[in-house]
Formats: sequence, C-alpha cells, structure tokens
Amino acid sequence: MKILVIGLDCAAPALLLGDERLVNIRRLMAAGCFGRLTSVVPPITVPAWMCLATSQDPGSLGVYGFRNRADRSYDALQTVDSKAIRQWSIWDQIAREGRRVNIVGVPPNYPPRRLHGISIGCFLTPDNPAAGWIEPAAAGDDLVARFGPYQVDVRGYRTPDKSWLLDQIRTMTRQHFAVVRHLLATTEWDYFQFVEIGLDRLHHGFWQYHDPQHVLYEPNSPFADAITDYYLELDDEIGRVLECLTEETAILVVSDHGAQRLDGGFCINQWLFDQGLLVLDEMPREPTPFGKLRVNWSRTKVWSEGGYYARVFLNVRGREPQGTIDPADYETFREEMRQRLLATLDPDGRPLGTLVFKPEEIYRSVRGIAPDLIAHFGGLYWRSVGGVGYAGHHVRENDTGPDGCNHAQHGAFVLAAANSALRGEIGDAHLLDMSPTLLTLAGYDIPETMQGRPLAAGVKTTGSQGDNLDDSVRDRLQGLGYLG
Repeated sequence: MKILVIGLDCAAPALLLGDERLVNIRRLMAAGCFGRLTSVVPPITVPAWMCLATSQDPGSLGVYGFRNRADRSYDALQTVDSKAIRQWSIWDQIAREGRRVNIVGVPPNYPPRRLHGISIGCFLTPDNPAAGWIEPAAAGDDLVARFGPYQVDVRGYRTPDKSWLLDQIRTMTRQHFAVVRHLLATTEWDYFQFVEIGLDRLHHGFWQYHDPQHVLYEPNSPFADAITDYYLELDDEIGRVLECLTEETAILVVSDHGAQRLDGGFCINQWLFDQGLLVLDEMPREPTPFGKLRVNWSRTKVWSEGGYYARVFLNVRGREPQGTIDPADYETFREEMRQRLLATLDPDGRPLGTLVFKPEEIYRSVRGIAPDLIAHFGGLYWRSVGGVGYAGHHVRENDTGPDGCNHAQHGAFVLAAANSALRGEIGDAHLLDMSPTLLTLAGYDIPETMQGRPLAAGVKTTGSQGDNLDDSVRDRLQGLGYLG
C-alpha cells in the first residue's frame, strides 16, 4: 500500500471539517475517519511537522522553535535546518525497505534531504537558486522548465498590501499542487508527503477579516471571504490530486496545528524589566528588539525570547556565563516564576489565562538547551513580544508586522485507507499518532523510538499486494477517484 500525506499548514478544524462545500474533503471523511488533532507544545510549524514524521515530541528532538540556543551563552541562537533533525522518521522507516519516497516542502527541509526519491526544500530555503532547493539537483531542471522558478514561500507576507498578498499566496499554491501532481504521475514512489505553507500565510494575513470576534475585525471587508474561498481552492486542488492515484493508497490530510484570532501581544521582557528581573544598562527610548538591548547580565535573573509563545530562561550561576540564581534555589525560583506567569493579566486587569509548562513534565526526554519555562499567553490568543521600550505590557499589533492570527493547539486530520476499519469522528487523536497509524496501515514495523500509538484498530492487513476490500469500502474509494 502506498501512503500520501497532504499537509495543510495551520488548517483550522472548524474550517477544514465543518464546511460542506469542501466536497473532496467530505468524500475522504465519508470514506474514513477524521477529527481534531492535538498538536505538540509548542504548536508551531518547526518542530511540529517533524514531530509528526518522527512521532517524537519537541524535547526528544531537541527543537523548541525556529531558533534554539546553541550553547549556554546569551546570544548563540541557531536557526533550525534539516540537519538539526537526526531522529528516525516515517520515510526513513519506509526507505530502509528499499521503497521510494518523495518529500515536498516538509519543514525543516533545507538543505533538502537526500532520499531514495525526490526532496524539495521548504519555506526556509533561500531565494538564491544556487542555494539548492531540490535533491537530486538535476530533477529541478525539468520542473523549472515546466512550472517556472519554484516558489518556496511568500516573502514579506506580513504586509498591509492584502491584494498583493492574496495573489501571491494563490499563485504559489497553484504552482505547488501542479508540481505535486506532476511528481505523483511521473515518478516512482511508495511514500509521498508534501506541505502547503500557503494556508498558514493566508491565516496570518486575513484572519481579522474572517472572524467577527477579532479585535481588528472589519465588517464588509473586500477580503471577508478570502479564507473560506481559499479553502475551496484547496479542496479543488486536493480533488485533482486524488485523480492521480490509481493504486490502493492510504491518504492523510493533516495540519500541524490550528489557527485562532490574535488579540494582541504580551510584552514579556518589558514585564520582566518592570519587575526588576531583567536589568538593562540603558533603557531604550522606543520599542527595541531584545537582541539590540544592552542587558546587564550580572544583575539579570530572567529573560525571554518572543514569538508565538514565550521561551523563558533563568540566569543560573555556574550554568550561564554570568548567572545570578543560586543552583540550590533553582526549583523554588522557577516555580515562583511559573506562578507569576500564570497570574499575568489582560489590559483590563483580568486573568489572561496563560498556560505555563516545565519541559521535563511534558516531554519524554529533554535534549539540547530547552527553555526553563514555556508560556502560552492567553492560551495563545496573545503572542509573546520580546522587545523592551513599550509604555505597557500589552500591544495590539504584532511586533514583526501585521498579523491576524496565532497558532491554536488543535489541528485537524482526515484519514482514508482501503484496509482501515476506522470510520467517523475520532475524539482523542494526537499529532504523534499519525506516523504509527500510517505505518500500521501499510504493513510496516513501527520503530521503537516512536512515541505515538496507531489509531488503526481493526485494520485488515492486506500488505502491499492484497485485494481483500469490502465492497462498500471499494465503492467509496472508487467514488473518490483513487481506485482504478
């Protein structure tokens, strides 16, 4: 049995599973199972897609976001690339049996992984064509000749020019799906996974026109239907993908996390400064990114990196170069900080609803240099703003440019496979369950390193050549266009 994974970055369950106009998604739902999908903490693109592929949590991967501390110094942040992920993935397990795999845009995939098949870089790929966006490199010549220069992302998607942004996202998405269909039809593959980043960019750019509860909602905006119309386009593209599948194939449509409105930003380092926990040699006269501040590390106890969530670090003596917290006081002080973060307030003085995690309590193992605490302000309705120089602790706009949404803890999935007895809504699926489920359906062993559990109870094991389809299942799958 072949496996096709259609990744829709940031797909929201209510929009993907709740719109009856998405006829191809609805047909897959009718043929299999579906539901909300609990993502990892933090629910962000990197590391979430590799958490799915490896069935390991962020702590076990040692990747806690796009940028991670390389050592205990104060300024050694490294951007994650494909080389940072060393754990065994679903495609590694399949390739070890001599099978061919194609990976298109699965973050992080720069430099593109060398596989027994085609590997196309993700949105982290530089725009410079000489940087190498595909492996093997020779495969790119034909694709460029057919589809033009490959667009890995919409650069500058945090922009006020919404007409330009919408056009760029739609153009990129059409190219991505055209390339995917071409590879499905012209290459040999047993496992094929691609991720469409356009949906994430659309949510960040247009959620305020879609959600009446958004603080910046604009009634009667010309972009009011931009999001739902794009889902319809995605559904059409998925339908055309399904037409390319002439053999028995397990199909998973999945998102790494969801989307929800962004109420504003909580200025974490401004808050720490005002409490005397972060000390500066010079207070900036205007909002200034953390990396440009003159921090007095010999007097600082706590600092944080901003982003969709806050990574909070303690300045521990003997661990950091100029640590100030006695190691004997570490756990007591960390718990005090957790309580302070839990008690953060919104602009009206009400509890913000912040969630705070200790890495060792939520991850099976903790590799690399993890944050001492992880904070989701307002349950991710508020993002973490890392700069200092603000008049208060709350801002309405994102500090990195216009942004209408934040990530949500729950994504979505739809799984249809000929030999799966799973039907209807599944209520407790987790992102880490997806790879074990797919391996079980296709008759592969599950690596011991994988932490999730297969959903596929009641699977009829047919192997790659079997044809023991129930007539009703065959009828449904033929109706989808992926059984010849």
